[in-house]
Amino acid sequence: MKHKQIFISGIDTDCGKTYITGLLAYHIRKTGVNCITSKLVQTGCTGIADDIIEHRRIMEMGLLPEDENGITCPFVYSFPASPHLSSEIDQRPFEIEKVSEMFSSLQQKYELVLLEGAGGLAVPLTNRILSSEYLKENKLPLVLVSSSKLGSINHTLLSIDYCMNNNIELKTVVYNQFPDDNKKIANSSYEFLKEFITQNHPELKFIHSNDLQKNSVFKLANLML
Repeated sequence: MKHKQIFISGIDTDCGKTYITGLLAYHIRKTGVNCITSKLVQTGCTGIADDIIEHRRIMEMGLLPEDENGITCPFVYSFPASPHLSSEIDQRPFEIEKVSEMFSSLQQKYELVLLEGAGGLAVPLTNRILSSEYLKENKLPLVLVSSSKLGSINHTLLSIDYCMNNNIELKTVVYNQFPDDNKKIANSSYEFLKEFITQNHPELKFIHSNDLQKNSVFKLANLML
């Protein structure tokens, strides 16, 4: 393994990065790699993070001790908003040092940790720290999740530019065909992004979510690690 931890972010909220994170973990484990998923911060729920529960469902496994004791998602806030606002409402500050400490402990046990971010790359974790700053500080490779929603081309290209301009190690773009409300838009967006990335960013890997669904032993190491 070239990396012990991979960051998974999206072009915006509700683009399907939770689904892709769980799906990647499922197939990576199928290749024999001891992989676990984690979540940087979760808002809009209490107790064990909803996204962690969804990861385990997709991975076809039960909750782990690390889930139950809060290591896989150390900060869960009740108010459904950006973490910087949710933490203020819950009166419990987000502590980046605590997050780094807990995720480091996961790396001692697991070969690979897939870390799902919150929303997009520039989501504020606090009034001073953006999600992308954690990514840069820890020098983590990035998998960016796009989607078939109207507007996803714009958001995807802006996110790629953000990575290039901020020295973020973007490795792979995953096109998640969700919500697939309009197949003409979904198929056109996929073809446009595939061509654009091939021509302008040939160093990036571009994967369709359907390929992940069809191949239980997908050669992920060659595509994103």
